Amino acid sequence: MASALLELTGVSKSFGGVQALRDVDFTLLAGEIHGLAGENGAGKSTLMKIIAGAHGADEGQMKINGQPVRFRSSRDALAAGIGMVHQELSVAPELSVAENVFLGAQPVNRLGIVAWRDMARAAAEQLKNLGLDIDPRARLGDFPIGVQQLVELSRVLFSGARIIILDEPTSALSPPEIERLFSVLSKVKASGRSIVFISHFLDDILKISDEITIFRNGRKVATTPVTAAIDKAWIIERMIGLGREELEESYLGEIRLDSRPEAPVVLATKGLTLAPAYREVSFEARAGEVLGVYGFMGCGQLELARTLFGRLRADHGVMEIAGRPMTLANTTAGKRAGIAYVAESRRAMLFSEEPVFKNVSIAILERLSRWLLKPDRERVIAQAQVKSLDIRPPHIEARLGGLSGGNQQKVALAKWLTHPPRILLLAEPTRGMDVGAKEDVVKIVRALRDQGIAVIVFSTEPETVLSLADRVLVMRKGEIAHEFASEAISKDRLLAAA
Repeated sequence: MASALLELTGVSKSFGGVQALRDVDFTLLAGEIHGLAGENGAGKSTLMKIIAGAHGADEGQMKINGQPVRFRSSRDALAAGIGMVHQELSVAPELSVAENVFLGAQPVNRLGIVAWRDMARAAAEQLKNLGLDIDPRARLGDFPIGVQQLVELSRVLFSGARIIILDEPTSALSPPEIERLFSVLSKVKASGRSIVFISHFLDDILKISDEITIFRNGRKVATTPVTAAIDKAWIIERMIGLGREELEESYLGEIRLDSRPEAPVVLATKGLTLAPAYREVSFEARAGEVLGVYGFMGCGQLELARTLFGRLRADHGVMEIAGRPMTLANTTAGKRAGIAYVAESRRAMLFSEEPVFKNVSIAILERLSRWLLKPDRERVIAQAQVKSLDIRPPHIEARLGGLSGGNQQKVALAKWLTHPPRILLLAEPTRGMDVGAKEDVVKIVRALRDQGIAVIVFSTEPETVLSLADRVLVMRKGEIAHEFASEAISKDRLLAAA
């Protein structure tokens, strides 16, 4: 029987009168991978942030190797051998890949000068263990969010921490990258270190975890070893109760696509190319249809999305909006053409320290007034969106960073829906969400489709594409490899095409 490396008893935490954790006990054994499941706001991340020193508990006790500890900061926790990769990445995009791998712990020579060559060599070696072969001297911000996630994972996994907390570590990774990550986690576990694995992907939790704990409404409702008798239905029943099986993370069977070839074409591309990301991309997006663009990380889909919005410029090819050739010089031109873009990183497009209403109104300030801000008008518009999208809690003055990931994503959608676009581009719209929050986003997107908006969903999650799309394009190595339309489709077929 493995010994308890970490023990928490009677832990409670409140934020502004809202009880986030209630009398929680939690034990992590040495050499164990412990999965955590629960809806957004269930208390998982709050408990982990207490362990990692980011929050202090209101009540309760924590012990490491049987000794009581109380951390005043993340630095204290790190010194005690605890490392955490948060759901919202904390990389420094302006720095190099190698600098991010060794952020805060750069190797130095005898003179105290950073050993740049040694650092680059060590970073490249660590990243290759995660299946990532990139230039360690390149600027990290130039890579997709999936690569950035692997870089941050590398920093913690190879830091020597005895307790490693991973919050949604597979949210931006494709199946091959996930397999490589799981191989590394197994080696970490074999070395006697322990991992807490938080995920909304129940398949991932069941595959990698030795034990699983389930949270609901700030309470721990179950802890059990992962055995053949524990499946997704069992977990979901304890997460959100009975009668919600249709919200499972993956489709085990087939769904029927309902493409609409008779609908007018709103956006079309012909031979669009941006080397080396993608080449000769030609497709059509129609009004009142959700077009899914699926592929593994690095297939070129996110660069394509940024090109369609004007954030990147294609090398050659033609883009047409409502039949008219159009070159978008920048994102302002994209917005004027009736295109809205919800990026894959909420952190990059929202202001976490600002209230909800300011985040909702930011995209239409010039429409409200050319010279002076009109906060009362902003509040009225934001309140309507909060009600329409069921953003919780429904307080427009609340600080955005205090909302769960799913509700922040609703705010990101609301930002563009104050003045509905003709074309809506959604990159990884359900990344890091629980099954209930995903269902909310599905309903919102379908309602927008029914209003006649052309919606294009770019995702590395097959579950997201299957739940949203009427037609699916599969990208592989920068090219459109297959199109699924008006036919039955399954997760297995998507993966095979990618």
